[in-house]
Amino acid sequence: MNPRPIHVTDLEAAINWWRERSPSPDGISAAPEVRALAEAYALLALSRATAVDAGTLKPRALEAWLAWYATTPDSPCIAICSTAQGDPVCKGCGRTFDEVQHWPALDPFEKRAVWQRINHEATAWRFNRYAERGTQP
Repeated sequence: MNPRPIHVTDLEAAINWWRERSPSPDGISAAPEVRALAEAYALLALSRATAVDAGTLKPRALEAWLAWYATTPDSPCIAICSTAQGDPVCKGCGRTFDEVQHWPALDPFEKRAVWQRINHEATAWRFNRYAERGTQP
């Protein structure tokens, strides 16, 4: 089975999303989804890694991450596609031609890996010239 990485920033975003959705009633206890994701986050921190393989997550943590993922924008597209003009990397969104072409077939983990890369590079127009068109999860 291929690794399905979940980046630490996605775990953090999912934890924060669940904390907002299911706030602690007493300021101490956390929702089951927060606890499950926090356990994965702690193990990631202990190993000093930046990503965890989704296959190693407990079912509740994976379900909680997928619920958060379902609320994120699917595609980084800003409707300015230079790959249609022959560019190997889209100037608008930062995806490669292959990523644009095969996007519908990518699983959530592959899509988030692309999002991580283009957010890290931050060179596409969605980050500067046309920032108002893009949301950066």
